[in-house]
Parts: sequence; C-alpha cells; structure tokens
Amino acid sequence: MEYISDLLPEEFLRPYSTTKPKWGYNGLGEIVYKRTYSRIKEDGINEEWWETVARCINGAQRIGADYTTKEAQQLYDLIFNLKCNFAGRMLWQLGTTTVDRFGGNSLLNCWGICIRDIDDFCFIFENLMLGGGVGFSIRKEDVHELPRVKEDVIVTHNKTNDADYIVPDSREGWVKLLKKTLKSYFFTGKSFTYSTLLVRSSGESIGGFGGKASGPAILIEGIENIGKVIKEREGKKLRSIDVLDICNIIGSVVVSGNVRRSAEIAVGDPDDYLFLRAKRWDLGNIPNWRAMSNNTIYADSYDHISDAVWKTYDGSGEPYGFFNLPLAQKFGRLQDRSKDKCEIINPCAEILLESHECCNLSEIYLNNIETKAELKKCAKLLYKTQKAICALPFIHKQTEEVVHRNMRIGVGITGICQSLNKIDWLEDCYDDLKKFDIEWSKKKGYPTSIRLTTVKPSGTLSLLSGSTPGVHPAYANHFIRRVRMSSSDALVDICRDSNYPTEYARRFDGTEDHSTVVVEFPCHINGRTILAEDMTAIRQLELVKEIQTKWSDNSVSVTVYYHLEELDEIKEWMKKNYEKSLKTVSFLLHSDHGFEQAPYEEISKEEYEKRISKIKEIKNIESGEDLRELECAGGACPIK
Repeated sequence: MEYISDLLPEEFLRPYSTTKPKWGYNGLGEIVYKRTYSRIKEDGINEEWWETVARCINGAQRIGADYTTKEAQQLYDLIFNLKCNFAGRMLWQLGTTTVDRFGGNSLLNCWGICIRDIDDFCFIFENLMLGGGVGFSIRKEDVHELPRVKEDVIVTHNKTNDADYIVPDSREGWVKLLKKTLKSYFFTGKSFTYSTLLVRSSGESIGGFGGKASGPAILIEGIENIGKVIKEREGKKLRSIDVLDICNIIGSVVVSGNVRRSAEIAVGDPDDYLFLRAKRWDLGNIPNWRAMSNNTIYADSYDHISDAVWKTYDGSGEPYGFFNLPLAQKFGRLQDRSKDKCEIINPCAEILLESHECCNLSEIYLNNIETKAELKKCAKLLYKTQKAICALPFIHKQTEEVVHRNMRIGVGITGICQSLNKIDWLEDCYDDLKKFDIEWSKKKGYPTSIRLTTVKPSGTLSLLSGSTPGVHPAYANHFIRRVRMSSSDALVDICRDSNYPTEYARRFDGTEDHSTVVVEFPCHINGRTILAEDMTAIRQLELVKEIQTKWSDNSVSVTVYYHLEELDEIKEWMKKNYEKSLKTVSFLLHSDHGFEQAPYEEISKEEYEKRISKIKEIKNIESGEDLRELECAGGACPIK
C-alpha cells in the first residue's frame, strides 16, 4: 500500500505520524476507526490514522482526482484533523487493488433498483454481497411486470458431485444460483438440483471486501425460503409483499452471522394494505427477515398518508417513512427548480436515484470547521475525488450508463446541531461548489453533476469526530451507544475485558441471536450541543426544511424524534408543509418505541459516571473484522 508519495513525501507526513487524532466519544471514535477502516499492512501491523489518510489520498489521485501537491496536502490536513472525510467505503478501499478489480462498485455505498425483472433480484444480491446497501421499489406498477409463476417447480439442495449445478465458492456463483432458481420458477418451469460442496465453511476469511464466510447453510436456507414464497403464488403473479419478502430473504442471506454488511429500504404504494402491515410486529406471525429493510411509502402529498400509516406511529408498529417523488424530480434545493429522473432512494434516503444508480458520498464535520473559506475548501477537494469515481467503470452496464450520465454526488455535512451558527454559510458554499462543478467538468470533459450535496445520517463516521449525526440533535447529554459485532470478532472479548457491558442480540420475536453481540458504550455530549429533548418534532422538521433549502439538492436523511403528545401537531405541520418542503422523512418515538437494544438510550449523569469508572483503557485494538451497528432502527444505514 502506498503511503509516501510525491504528493505526500516523508517530511510532510512525519509530524502527523506522531500526533494523536482528536477521536470522539471517549475513544469510541478510535475503536470504530481501528475496527472498520484500518487495514492490515504487508508487515502484519494495523494502519494508523495518518497512514489511512495517506493511502486514501494517494488512491484518489490514482483514479483521477488530479490534486496539485498543495491541494493533496491541504486535504490530508483537513481529513487528519477530522474536519472532513471520505465516505466509509472510500476510507476502506481507496489505494487498494480492489479498486482495480471492481471500479466504482468498490468505493460506493448504496444502490437503487425498481423491481421489474428477475435480474433485478440478482442486482440486489450482488451489490449487497459487495458490501453495499440497496433501496428498491415494490410499487404495484413495477412488480406487475414480473411474469407469472410456473407450477410444480422444485429446487433441491443435493450435496453431491452430480447435481445439476455445483455452486462455485464465489460471489458470482451465489448470484448465478439465485438466477437459475428464479429462471426455473418464472420461465423454464424445470426443476433442478444444486450442490454447495465447493462453498467454504463458516468463519473462513473473505478477501477483497473483508469479513468472514457465513458458510453454505444460510444460502441453502435462503433459496428454500425464496422457493416457499414463490410457490405460494403458483400460476399467479407475485404481489408486492412477496417481492418484499424475497428481497428481505436475500438480505438475510448476506448479513447472516453479521459477517457481512447489508442494508435495505423498500418503497411501496401508500394504499398497499399488505405492505403497510408488513412490519406490524405487534400482530405476531411476522417473519424475522422483514427486519432487514426500513420501509417507506411513495407519498406525493399529505393526503396519500392514510390512517393505516399513522396507526404505527402510536408505538404499535414500526413507523414507515415518506418519499415525495414529485418534489424530488422537480427541485434540487427547494429554491432551485431542476429536473431529475429519479425513481427510488438509497437505504438512508439522502440520495435520489434512478433505477440501477448508486450513491457517491463524502462528509464535512461542520462542528469542527472554523471559517466559511475552510468549508468551501473541504467541499471542493472532496468533490474532486467523488467526481473521479463517477467516471470509473462499474460491474453492471446499466449502472455505468446512468452514473456516467448523471455524475450524481453528495457532498455531505454533519454535526449540524452543534453548528447552528454556521448554517448561513451553506448557501454561499453551495453556490461556490456549483460554479466549481461547471469549471471542473468542462476541464475534464465530464457532464456537470445533476446533484451535488446532501445530508446523510452519518451514524458511523460522526463517531470518529464526536459529531452529532447529520441533521439530528444529540440524543442526550449522557447516553448509551449500542454497537453490534460478530460473536467471533476478537474485539468482543477485548470490550468485555475492558468492562463494556455485552449481551447477545435479540430478534424481533424475542429469541437470542448467538451470532451477534451488542456492546454498550457510555457517551457524553458537551452542553453546547442541542439535545433531542430541547428540539420539538416541529423544530426538527423546520431545520430539515431549512437545510433542504440552503444546502442539499439531493435530500436530507432524517429520523425525527417525537413524543406521542406531539403527533397531532406533526400531522398539522405535514398537512401544511409536506408537499413543498420535504423530499424524504421518517419518524421514531424518542422512547417507548418498542425497539430492544436500540442504538441510543438516555442515561443519567450518575449512571454515566458509574459506567465510565469501571472502564479500562483499550491499549491494543487490532483490525480485520467489520464493526456493525444497529442503525437502521433509527434511520441510518450500517454500511462501511
């Protein structure tokens, strides 16, 4: 891996190599970095932060960012000091040979697809296995294009050498099995057998994107469950709820054992009764795999939000989010009319996407920015890497075509609720970036970007810097931050030895998942930060509206915290403002939301101090495993 280069010579890097970064949240930021983004070097030793930043900037230069030496060193200093950052996938992959193999797929987080063809299921499977998240449309008009289910098809696992299809031990092999299965059910009507003799055992290492193998059992179970869903519709077409189940089963195959990451969002019709009841955990008999996706409805106006949707907001189910497609297609920032052919959103709902398109994100820690000039500098320097990624090849030709045409990126900001005095800088910064995009695109021969800015949830990257996530207020002055890890991860024992409380994850049906351990980290936010208890739901919505007007020409990812007594006021605000002010929005009860082991839980100062007093310093944090978080319950996506 490259650290020292002409752009970043040894004499430039030397002072940083002996400087400790200002990690956030009582060292949790360092744990997240070491476990999620620090690669193992050729000498078997983990990267330090100064090396990771150098690898990434040198890697960005290699794919066409075209930094001058001055720019590269400016960006290095800004990232090292946690003023801005590449997206997590870029932090992990930039400067590695994986980029040479997979192009843009290795560096980008999330994808969007409208389910109209069996290949679209395979698209979801492949991109999830590559470490991405996927947003998918299950509108009736989309899924109706799928063919009728053939009758009497049987797909059987037979662990022998003479099966009809022997699954190779590869991503391509698993995807091909899914495609053969779907072709049998929808086109050929022919039964077949398959064998997993070649699939590596559970726990073995996975090269390239990292993690450990889940073994063949989950694949076998997934194909069997998909078959059960499809066979229920023999001779008929699939319903939206069936498509949802198939996509969720695919997600459960990928995420099994928490050895690989997966995040999904399903967007359906506002009058789809079965879809609206898909996550009514209170009714019982809901399959666990439906926990794999956040669910949202296409709501073109407030009138499309039915009583059945609002019913889940009283704590009896999981509240669905809202996607205002007409507004998204007609406007960038709310003050800028600008056409977009978007149809779907990414799992965290901050990026608007055409079918087969993907997110391209970065991060500015607004709370650590000192001047407007510094803000502008961060935006333009991050932009150059993101633009270069847009020009890379992609695995799927449909993706490559739409990405090269749209050049859609999202320069994001986080720590907003720590930086309300800086919001007025955003308009000028946006205008500056817009002008730079025109100039740079002309120089490089690129199309100008259809969208440039966003606010993502930043559930993971904000931990590095101690920032509040995205547009969200701090959950509380003192709170528990829960992080999910694979049970086999060596860090679990390290955390236990350091007296961080741990327990097995619990599924929605109350059973324990012994493959996953939840670790509790006590966190503290200083008093200058706006807390959730200080922001009414209406104030949160007004802040989103302001940021959507001044900065984000994509969308603003937000999960509005609310209390039951605010629900009528929320409805009234939405009735007056939703159609013209919000592209995407979701809600979550601040407490009593029904989610066990939620990402955040408020604690008293006394409880915080009690927990901190028991914690022993972690002196040696090794990397090599993924750190996972239960973030989708709160509106964020657990993607590197």
